[in-house]
Amino acid sequence: MNRIFRALFNYFVKGLLIVVPLGVALFLIFWAVSSVDNALNISNEIIVDPKTGKHTYIPGLGILLVIVVVLLAGVLVTTIITQPIKNWVNRWINRLPFFNFLYSSIKDLTEAFVGDEKKFNEAVIVDVNEFGLKKIGFLTQKDLAKINLPGYVAVYFPYSYSFAGQVVIVSSDKVKPIDKTGADMMKFVISGGVSGLD
Repeated sequence: MNRIFRALFNYFVKGLLIVVPLGVALFLIFWAVSSVDNALNISNEIIVDPKTGKHTYIPGLGILLVIVVVLLAGVLVTTIITQPIKNWVNRWINRLPFFNFLYSSIKDLTEAFVGDEKKFNEAVIVDVNEFGLKKIGFLTQKDLAKINLPGYVAVYFPYSYSFAGQVVIVSSDKVKPIDKTGADMMKFVISGGVSGLD
């Protein structure tokens, strides 16, 4: 009886290891997509059933709207909008202090993950103290001479189980590159060191 209970418990644990990550990932994706769709779905506002007079909700229209707007923005920026127009828009954004702060921060963060100059693709290991403590991070600036710190670099250290982190300025001789992709090392750090080194 004990052996049967142990076998069933073992199966249950192995099932948890499959179902929980899959379920949580699917739930988070569903939650994010449905939240965006509900927030941006305009079908309730513009489509009215002529017989009943009730507004009609079309699921997925909000997500479709986001995809179309992003694609149109990409087409406009790459084919129609010229550099003088971009400079003019940037000058106007710079005149709005709070909006400029939010816009530039979000833009830099977005470009760090998906832009032409991705920032979190160079994983490094940093000697933190004389006792041999090391931290894994991502090199974000290789030259800090502009802020009177020649020979120093900026390293971003993400926190485990979070997308928050901190930027630390360290001497470049304390930083060593890691021969792994940035994505693998980000997964390793965010998972608390339990995945990403396959």
